[in-house]
Amino acid sequence: MIHARGLVKRFGELVAVDGIDLDVKQGEAFGFLGPNGAGKSSTMRMIGCVSPVTGGTLRILGKDPATEGALIRARLGVVPQQDTLDFELTVRENVLIYGRYFGLSRRELKPRIDELLDFVQLTERAGDKVEPLSGGMKRRLTIARSLVNDPDLLLLDEPTTGLDPQARHVVWDRLFRLKQQGKTFVVTTHYMDEAEQLCDRLVVMDHGAIVAEGSPWELIQRYSTREVVEIRFEDERPRSGVFEGVAERVEELPDRVLLYTRDGDATATAVADRGLPPHSTLVRRSTLEDVFLHLTGRTLVD
Repeated sequence: MIHARGLVKRFGELVAVDGIDLDVKQGEAFGFLGPNGAGKSSTMRMIGCVSPVTGGTLRILGKDPATEGALIRARLGVVPQQDTLDFELTVRENVLIYGRYFGLSRRELKPRIDELLDFVQLTERAGDKVEPLSGGMKRRLTIARSLVNDPDLLLLDEPTTGLDPQARHVVWDRLFRLKQQGKTFVVTTHYMDEAEQLCDRLVVMDHGAIVAEGSPWELIQRYSTREVVEIRFEDERPRSGVFEGVAERVEELPDRVLLYTRDGDATATAVADRGLPPHSTLVRRSTLEDVFLHLTGRTLVD
């Protein structure tokens, strides 16, 4: 579905994407993770055939974006980071007009719109204007609209940014159902739990390059430990180095200490045996967020 070798995107002297290789297979849910400025959006724009490739090879659905961009775009579904709905139109009219852009007749669109609105749970709001809808409803409508042409490949840029937890889970459920139907989609997200929930495979990008690739579980196994012990101290934190030897990796943060270990309970006991009773102790499994921060750092990138 997507094949890239040595893919480069430059903006003047700035190298946004620095020679990456990737392949996305049919029916796969593929993710891009990375801090701001890592090159995710630039890569997505090249895949979406709205930004020309500076160097390297890129094929989308077996076609060359440089010469067959219109044919590729006709087979894509796009959920942009910011909703681009027409607030003056109804829910149904937004999907109808978008479908007409693809040359679909009103007769074809009527049953398709009914099916899509049912899929995103907006049937009862079909005649309502878009403007007063909640953020979650607007996001679901954007997803319905992106499916109107029955795309071969769906591109989702930060699909749940700004949504409350309940709305995020509803969107996740809809995307998971698409995955069950065999849809291929590529997603960028800042939510690590979202990537773990949705992605079969993902890449972590930093400074325009791919620094890790694999399934969420493979990345956790490769770059983290089975468990993490988070400890906090009520008063002054013990001096640096006092935790040496109790865990495979120690990360000291301003508000807590993270101990990466295979056995969280044993590590917590070892800390207590050293006469370092913490104010609170949390033993949890490693997550994709631990991997992400280990690979890209905790410094904010503008």
